[in-house]
Amino acid sequence: MGVKGFVEGGIASIVAGCSTHPLDLLKVRMQLQGEAHAPTQPVQSLRPALAFPTTTTAVHVQPPPPRVGLVTVGVRLVKQEGVAALFSGVSATVLRQTLYSTTRMGLYDILKNKWTDPETRTMPLTSKIVAGLIAGGIGAAVGNPADVAMVRMQADGRLPPAQRRNYKSVVDAITRMAKQEGVTSLWRGSSLTVNRAMLVTASQLASYDQIKETILAKGVMRDGLGTHVTASFAAGFVAAVTSNPVDVIKTRVMNMKVEPGKAPPYKGAIDCAVKTVKAEGPMALYKGFIPTISRQGPFTIVLFVTLEQVRKVLKDF
Repeated sequence: MGVKGFVEGGIASIVAGCSTHPLDLLKVRMQLQGEAHAPTQPVQSLRPALAFPTTTTAVHVQPPPPRVGLVTVGVRLVKQEGVAALFSGVSATVLRQTLYSTTRMGLYDILKNKWTDPETRTMPLTSKIVAGLIAGGIGAAVGNPADVAMVRMQADGRLPPAQRRNYKSVVDAITRMAKQEGVTSLWRGSSLTVNRAMLVTASQLASYDQIKETILAKGVMRDGLGTHVTASFAAGFVAAVTSNPVDVIKTRVMNMKVEPGKAPPYKGAIDCAVKTVKAEGPMALYKGFIPTISRQGPFTIVLFVTLEQVRKVLKDF
C-alpha cells in the first residue's frame, strides 16, 4: 500500500509539473523583477563644477525598470529567447517532481491511511494539516538540489550572455554547482524550500481532501471529475496565497550569484526578506502571484485529476 502511494503520486506530479512548466518559469522571471544586489548610485560628471551660478553638475539617476505583467514577460521571453525557452529547466522539473513530489505524496498517503478513523473513514482537518507539514518538509529536503537547479535554469535567460551559467541539463547544473560552489550549495535555500513545501503540502493536500469530503458529504456533487476539478482548484488557490511570500524569497536566495572573495548578496532568508521589502515594498513578496495562481490552479487540477485516474487504473495492484 505504501509503495503504491509513492508511484501514484509520482506519476501525477510529473504529469502536472511538465504540463505547467512554462507558467512556473514565468513566475520565477516575475519574482526576480526589480531585484537589485546593490543600490543604484547616481552617476555624476567627472568635470568639476565651474564657479558660475548658471552651471550645474549633471546628475543622471537611472530609474528602476518598470514592472511588467505575465503576458508581457511571456511575449518578451519568446521574442528574445525563442519558444523553446518556455521549457528551460524542464529536466530539473522532472527530477524535482520525482524526488520532492513523489516523496511528499507517498508519505502523506501513508500518514493518511494510518490516521484515518477506520469506523468513520474520516480524518480530522488538523491531522491532515500535520500530515501535510511532515510529508512536505521531508519531500523538500530530498528534492532541494533539483529545486535549486530548476530555479537557476529558468532564470538563466534573463542574465546578460556573458553572465549566463548555460547549464546543459539538470545533471550538468548539479555537477557544476557541487564542483564550483561546494556540495552545500545544492541545499542553498533549503530552509525556505522546506518551509514552503510544508505550507504548500499542508494547504494543498489537506484542503483538497477536506473540500472534496465536504462536497460529497453535503451532496453538492457526486464523486467524479466535477468534484475533483472544483476541490483541486480551491486547493490550488489556498496553496498559492499561503506560499507565495516564501516562494519569492526562496527564488531570490537560490538564484543569487556568490562570487569568490565577495560577500553574498543575501546573508540568508530573513536578510533577503528585509532587503526585498525595504527596496520594493511589502507587496514585493506577492510578486509573481498571478502566474503562481495561474500555475498553481492548473497544476493542482492536473495533479489531483491525474492522481484519481491513476488510482483507478492501479486499484487492483
